[in-house]
Amino acid sequence: MIVETSNLNLYYGSFQALKNIDLSVKENLITGIIGPSGCGKSTLLRVFNRMNDLIRGIKITGGVLVDSEDIHSPVCDLILLRKKVGMVFQRPNAFPLSIFDNIAYGPRIWSITDKKTLRDIVERSLTAVDLFDVLKNRLKESALSLSAEKQQRLCIARLLAVEPEILLMDEPCSSLDPIATGKIEELMLELKRKYTIIIVTHNMQQAARIADEVGFMLLGELIEFNSAKKIFTNPSDKRTFDYISGRFG
Repeated sequence: MIVETSNLNLYYGSFQALKNIDLSVKENLITGIIGPSGCGKSTLLRVFNRMNDLIRGIKITGGVLVDSEDIHSPVCDLILLRKKVGMVFQRPNAFPLSIFDNIAYGPRIWSITDKKTLRDIVERSLTAVDLFDVLKNRLKESALSLSAEKQQRLCIARLLAVEPEILLMDEPCSSLDPIATGKIEELMLELKRKYTIIIVTHNMQQAARIADEVGFMLLGELIEFNSAKKIFTNPSDKRTFDYISGRFG
């Protein structure tokens, strides 16, 4: 297992957002997290690269392992963790820089300054998201000039440039139209050959299309976790069935 939690609890002040979460994520699969708004999906996702640390009043108990390393250990290197575990947000967050400089941003932080090396990284990263041929003559243009779908691909390429192992995706298609959504889903299916992907989605059809395993969350609890086929055709818990059949959510 590349990501594991045991008896994970998270509190925003006195409010308990995550309750006794036990989860095991397998390498090189797409793991989908579904559930109604406010159930803790995004909070759980942010646990894996400690993005919740940026929120005041957070308290976390229980265990979280990434590559068998306790990410809350005093010796855990937070910068290395966030290099290993990258995140894509709901809306594309391209930097107001050139396309080239967006991709080169991370490598430069890691002290890579050789021009040829940076060009190779930019080409490799854009090729991985099927953008290099489209953009190779536009690398000096602003990334903000791209369509929303291409900006989201660019943001994924920006993560790949620092060679992560795990991609966290928080509703990455929520601001995209159906055609653009289909392209991002195709990309995720390609990327799982090399990366482990954990995606939060409100779109159950999307989870059914692309996820290998799915967890259903409700009121901070992980109600059920199983193969996507099992979750969507024969769930074990009535609450899961009620949610996927549209009785609430």
